[in-house]
Amino acid sequence: MTEQRYRDGWYRVPDGLRLHYRDYPGDAARPPLLCLPGLTRNGRDFEAFAERYSPRFRMLALDFRGRALSEPDPQPLRYNPLTYVGDVLQLLDELALPQAIVVGTSLGGIVTMMVAAMAPRRIAGAILNDVGPELSEAGLERIRSYVGKEPRFADWDEAGRAIAVNNRHIPALFTSDDWVQAARRLCREEGDGIVVDYDPAIAVPFAAAAATSAVDLWPLFHAVAQHPLLVLRGEVSDLVGMEAFERMRAAAPQARFAVVAGAGHAPMLDEPEAVAAIDEFLAPFA
Repeated sequence: MTEQRYRDGWYRVPDGLRLHYRDYPGDAARPPLLCLPGLTRNGRDFEAFAERYSPRFRMLALDFRGRALSEPDPQPLRYNPLTYVGDVLQLLDELALPQAIVVGTSLGGIVTMMVAAMAPRRIAGAILNDVGPELSEAGLERIRSYVGKEPRFADWDEAGRAIAVNNRHIPALFTSDDWVQAARRLCREEGDGIVVDYDPAIAVPFAAAAATSAVDLWPLFHAVAQHPLLVLRGEVSDLVGMEAFERMRAAAPQARFAVVAGAGHAPMLDEPEAVAAIDEFLAPFA
């Protein structure tokens, strides 16, 4: 059995929920990397990423409320980015960390941009993984098509096939074993079946947001661009279009940008292009 290289941590936020994070050891002289997952995802998504950069950097991988080992919220409307910002800042306070390099995938990237706008001194740098101030309606609609559903799978193979269908826009780079591993990060065993490892109620505010006017995220992007910044995009992402990616590049010429070949939404951060870009980005912090 592989030795666990992280410790499990829990903390309470002001509204009483107990939230979970993974804490991988690292050099206290460097800012830690704080990893924030996508909407239906959790800290397990960053296993390979954390194994690569710990112990050079301390690695923290948060389960947003209602995901994995963090408690669900009895008030679904609190499943929103502003609440998550408060949870992130509370974690930094609990661990007495003045700053972190924040790595945000999808929803986690939106939270990262909001932290930069609301508490800029807490950001030492940022990596936005397939997210930005302009999000494609096609990608959002695909996510709405499955988030909040409560599927039950007979086994891990069936769960893997279902996740492959949800990500059908991605080229056939993943094998069936890869999709099963993706399922193990997203799902959990329950009784004699497999279920998604998040509170289905996270879909409530996500669906409500679709019915309201779009929020201008560009001020948030300009805020995060005041810090060392790396923006990654999956080559075939249906959430961040190439034109939007180029507009980000034009708006933040001092930032670093990289496209991950063959990846959709969102890169796993272990692809060669992602690793090279992240290594280069982190070099000044090492």
